[in-house]
Amino acid sequence: MVPRYARPAMTAIWEPEARYRIWFEIEAHATEKLGELGVVPASAGKALWDWWATDPQIDVAAIDAIEAVTKHDVIAFLDWVAQQVGPEARFMHQGMTSSDVLDTTLAVQLARASDILLEDLDLLLAAIRRRAEEHKYTPTIGRSHGIHAEPTTFGLKLAQAYAEFARCRDRLAAARDEIATCAISGAVGTFANIDPTVEDYVAEKLGLSPEPISTQVIPRDRHAMFFATLGVIASSVERLAVEVRHLQRTEVLEAEEYFSPGQKGSSAMPHKRNPVLTENLTGLARMVRSAVTPALENVALWHERDISHSSVERFIGPDATITLDFALGRLTGVIDKLLVYPERMQKNLDRMGGLVHSQRVLLALTQAGITRDDAYRLVQRNAMKVWESEGELSLLELLKADPEVAAALSPSELEEKFNLDYHFKQVDRIFDRVFGTK
Repeated sequence: MVPRYARPAMTAIWEPEARYRIWFEIEAHATEKLGELGVVPASAGKALWDWWATDPQIDVAAIDAIEAVTKHDVIAFLDWVAQQVGPEARFMHQGMTSSDVLDTTLAVQLARASDILLEDLDLLLAAIRRRAEEHKYTPTIGRSHGIHAEPTTFGLKLAQAYAEFARCRDRLAAARDEIATCAISGAVGTFANIDPTVEDYVAEKLGLSPEPISTQVIPRDRHAMFFATLGVIASSVERLAVEVRHLQRTEVLEAEEYFSPGQKGSSAMPHKRNPVLTENLTGLARMVRSAVTPALENVALWHERDISHSSVERFIGPDATITLDFALGRLTGVIDKLLVYPERMQKNLDRMGGLVHSQRVLLALTQAGITRDDAYRLVQRNAMKVWESEGELSLLELLKADPEVAAALSPSELEEKFNLDYHFKQVDRIFDRVFGTK
């Protein structure tokens, strides 16, 4: 975790004290249920919760000092709690194994992280929708392969991003449900030394679902899917960020990141206004995606259970969620304050002498009885003259002067094919598909 790219609410989930508090809740809930079942004295669970009610400070340094001797983090924690609670604490961890605590804790942390990320996505979706509606009919050029293709609107460009992040939200909600499972099944997951009702009880208290069958560890295909989902969201962040970066290029300049008073773009060149936020988002997306392959490799464990996954998750759990949280917040700010230049969009639309209307002429010629191949040849030979003139020539005028074209289409018919509004007749329908409002 790099503090520069971290926000407090998400970071707090991964602090050592927060982790130990979840450990205690798991142990105390399990002990309480074991007391109800008569496996341990009911006084054991009460002693734990009575101590907890004093809102004790978790002494992370003291636990670390014990672990330096025991070389086992869960045992170190249990020893420290026993020192605080007294003899009744000996009944903690009855029939449990370390993975019961560690895996269930990770499930709680990832579920809580997911809740923050879902809120982040809601804020991003709201910002995108607002700007999409603002520019619903703002004409701009649609590009394919980076080359002018046909007219579109800036609102449609943003609506596409909205639909993509709406899918991301659905995927994350599903991934959260899949990752939020509890395992209190004991060594090798057979419940030999602990009743399955204990698992049910702990799961309910922590807002999790019981793992249908654990192997002592919760199967890591769940985690692989979770981190893969974060990777997809990061890629969607980068896709939109890259588009903003392209739009800010000097030769394009149809939109740009907000440039605040006093901001400086370059240490050497005072004129620079660089897309630093979206460039940063591209880098952050790479870091989130870097968690995906290790998560996939964690699925395969020796004889269904080892701890080769543990060290990996101590990195990728905090790093991926903290980084994605920051990235989503940053992207929301970029979209919310994005400077949009409709006049420049129109200028770029017009700069290539009407080439963006070539398909309409092609289709009209075929409807006038000319074969598609011949129609394509007629339009292309005039279009290439405009291309080579860098837009100085007019495609419409060249077509009017072309005898073969003029024999099929009148000047007024040709002029109609260069009507920009024609391309926007389905905008309402597309918006209704995306946003569900007419």
